[in-house]
Amino acid sequence: MLSRLLFIPLLVILVFGTFFILKPKVSRVASLKSSAQNILPINNKKVTLIATGDVIPARSVNFQATQRNNFKWAFEKTSDVLKQADITLVNLESPLLPNCPIAQEGMTFCGDARHIEGLVFAGVDVVNLTNNHLGNYGLKGIESTTGLLSQAGISYSGLGEILYKEVFGTKFAFLGFNEISGSIPPMAWAENEVLKTQITEARTQADIVVVSFHWGTEYTHLPTPRQKELAHLAIDSGADLIIGNHPHWVQKVEKYEPKVSNPSDYKDKLIVYAHGNFVFDQMWSVKTQQGVVGKYTFEGKKLVSFEFLPVRIKDYGQPEFITGPEAQEILSNME
Repeated sequence: MLSRLLFIPLLVILVFGTFFILKPKVSRVASLKSSAQNILPINNKKVTLIATGDVIPARSVNFQATQRNNFKWAFEKTSDVLKQADITLVNLESPLLPNCPIAQEGMTFCGDARHIEGLVFAGVDVVNLTNNHLGNYGLKGIESTTGLLSQAGISYSGLGEILYKEVFGTKFAFLGFNEISGSIPPMAWAENEVLKTQITEARTQADIVVVSFHWGTEYTHLPTPRQKELAHLAIDSGADLIIGNHPHWVQKVEKYEPKVSNPSDYKDKLIVYAHGNFVFDQMWSVKTQQGVVGKYTFEGKKLVSFEFLPVRIKDYGQPEFITGPEAQEILSNME
C-alpha cells in the first residue's frame, strides 16, 4: 500500500516536470501573424520563404562597408533569421561593380563587387533585379551584377525569364516586373499582356508562383490604383504571392480572391504592396528607416501562414529586428 501511495505523487511530478522542460520558448521578435483560411492541410513538407524590403548597397551603405572593410556588415544583425528560410529573396536595387566610385550623395547608385559577400553571408538564394536603379551603370553594370551572382550560386529573376527553383519537392516560379521609369532592357517592364502571359506559363510549370513588383509612389502608406490593378491581374493570371517594393515606406497588405473557375483551390492570395527599406541609407526620417521582413510558409501548393518581422535601420545601412511600441505601430499600419 505504501509503495502505491508513493508512486502516484512521483508520477505527477514526472509529468509536470517534463512539460516545463519541453515547453517551447516564445520569440522575442514582434510579429504580425495570420493563418490563411479555407486551406486544407496537405501532407507535404512545409517550405518557408523570407522576403525583405529594398536592398541598396550603394552610396552611404557602400561607404560604411568600405571604411570598415566588412561587406557582411549590413546583414550582421539579421542574417541569423534570414538564413533560417528555405528560400531567401531580396530586391537588389543597385548594380555591383569591381570599381564602384565611393560616394555619400547623389542618385546614381552602385555597390562594390564585394557586397556579394554580404548576400552570401545572409543566405540569399534569389535576387529580384528589375527596378529603377539596377540600370544606373548601363548594360555593363547589369552584366557585372549577374556574373557575380552566378559565381556565388545566387539565382535571379526580373530579366525577362522565369526562374524555377525546387525545394523539398515543391517547385517555385519567380518573376519580377518594374513599373517605375529608369529600367533598361533586359529588365522586365510591367506591361499587362506580357505579365499575364508569363505568369500563366509559370502557373503550368510550378506549384507556387511568386511575383516581385517594383511600383507605387514613394513615401506613401497606401497603394496606388495601378498597384492594385497589377496585383489583381497577376493573381488572376496564376500568382500565389505578390512581393512589392520601391515606396521606401511599409504599405498595406491585402488578401485577394482571384477570378478563377474553381475558387476553392485559390483562396486567400496575399499581396504585400511594400516591405519598406531593409539595407539603405535614408536616415532622414523614421519611416524610411523602417521596414518588415516577410516570412511566408507554404505547404504543398498553398500559402498556409505568414508573419511580418519589423526592422529599424541604424548607422546608414544596418537593419536590426525591433520589438515594443515602434514595432507594433509598423504592424498596425499594415492591417
